[in-house]
Amino acid sequence: MVENEQPSDRHRNTPGRGKIPTAASIEASAPDEFGLVQVWWGDGKGKTTATLGMGMRAVGHGFRVHLLQFMKGGAASVESVRGEYNAIAELPGFTYENLGHYGWHGMADGTDEADHEAGAQAGLERARAVIDGCADAVLTTSFEPDSPPEAGVHMLILDEILYAAGRELIEPATVLDLVETKPDGLELVLTGSHERPAYLEPVADLITNVGKERHPMDAGQRARKGTEY
Repeated sequence: MVENEQPSDRHRNTPGRGKIPTAASIEASAPDEFGLVQVWWGDGKGKTTATLGMGMRAVGHGFRVHLLQFMKGGAASVESVRGEYNAIAELPGFTYENLGHYGWHGMADGTDEADHEAGAQAGLERARAVIDGCADAVLTTSFEPDSPPEAGVHMLILDEILYAAGRELIEPATVLDLVETKPDGLELVLTGSHERPAYLEPVADLITNVGKERHPMDAGQRARKGTEY
């Protein structure tokens, strides 16, 4: 300790004022500062993983979070049971829907491209229904953990929607419309796409480019349980 320095001075600007973080019971609550638009794109692994972690953090404070997945079918090496779904089911206030078609658009895996487009369109319609529901809700209040997402959520994660737009399964203009018409208090998180979604740059508050330097799949490693699914 520096001479004449008091503990209160040393800890004043540290997280928790120097106290060790502890866990507490989760009670339904509402955020004070939600309402931003986040965009997570890039050719690196971790876009979905990062946003799932953020959703977990939000529900840990009692906020209501919904994950809506586009194009989350996966390759043949991915099992039907996903670790993240099991975990979400145990977290109060965190729900998910998967409207992706089996396989991956553009892969020679025998999947029907029309089904991919239909799934993406269904995801878009569902996203619109949830956002419209949020517009009718009071986002400065708490929501019951098991309430339907269209009754109101504080954070909506549209996972892989940018891939769907980049692959022309849905129009980028419809994604932009979701952003421009969302209620002010809704934190909207958009992920996906190896190509920069330039059309969102004027309206996004956070843009993160998750860049790849090395990926084991390039060397033939298949998706692994517990890291990719």
